[in-house]
Amino acid sequence: MRINDAEFFPGMSGTLQLPVGALPSGTKINVNAKVFRAEEPGPTVLFLAGIHGDEINGIEIVRRCIAENVFDRLIAGTVIAIPLLNVYGFINFSRDVPDGKDVNRAFPGSAGGSLASRIAQTLTKSVIPYLDFGIDFHTGGRGTYNYPQLRYTPDDKEAYEIGKAFGPPLLIASKPPVRSLRRSAYAAEVPILTYEGGENQRYDGLSIQLGTEGIKRLLVHHGMLPQSEAPRPAGPIRQVERSKWQRAGRAGLFRWYKPSGHYVNKGEPIGVICDPRGILTDKRVKAIRSGYIIGHANSAVVSQGDALFHIGE
Repeated sequence: MRINDAEFFPGMSGTLQLPVGALPSGTKINVNAKVFRAEEPGPTVLFLAGIHGDEINGIEIVRRCIAENVFDRLIAGTVIAIPLLNVYGFINFSRDVPDGKDVNRAFPGSAGGSLASRIAQTLTKSVIPYLDFGIDFHTGGRGTYNYPQLRYTPDDKEAYEIGKAFGPPLLIASKPPVRSLRRSAYAAEVPILTYEGGENQRYDGLSIQLGTEGIKRLLVHHGMLPQSEAPRPAGPIRQVERSKWQRAGRAGLFRWYKPSGHYVNKGEPIGVICDPRGILTDKRVKAIRSGYIIGHANSAVVSQGDALFHIGE
């Protein structure tokens, strides 16, 4: 395997630095990719995090697997682990790069494009051609908590089987956004699934634990780790085919009654919006459909139209 100017033979491991640009100060910015190769042949898998620089849980999941030497114990195949892709966003506590563009809406990218496009192009050119499949780790956005879940592209049977092997609490069929990594990889016939867990800028123990366990479970399933490495059996996997955000009917102070991970029935009270002035009566938020809450707002203050609950069925 040769990535840029670095050669990785079976049994070798090392760190590859992918140049993506420089700060105005002249400091060079590189993306560190850790490559782990077993002696025996097998799949080549990508574990990627930090496309959005403020999504810490994914970064911690991949970092923890590296720190605990999980990938050093491979018995077959290759793992490419990138714990932090968007270095610019990370050092600025931002989802995006400095020009405000989203790297996950810039794929496949261009060497002569925007900064986001150049970062995307580095991954598209240097890493994706080697892959058999991959997991892209994310969290909810600002003020939004996502229950640990894995999203796959509908009608991609291979991605669905990968998702089952990972063993998430929720396995969600969803169309990949335009110019996202998942969509670009799908066009290249490389199944990449998106893991979502927790909220940006916050550690979430459950999301991190289930993410690291899923990585191990997936590698054991594909014969890349010994069976002794397998975590405890995954709990029931709940399949979600459709989902919809329920939005605030009015502004005010918001509290949820039921958080993500719970099943709710249509019409069931799941939250309340209160008037901070104490003039209007409290307005209960009732579920618009039956299903699992797969994401919810943690913001205490909401405006009319803000997303409150993501309910899947």
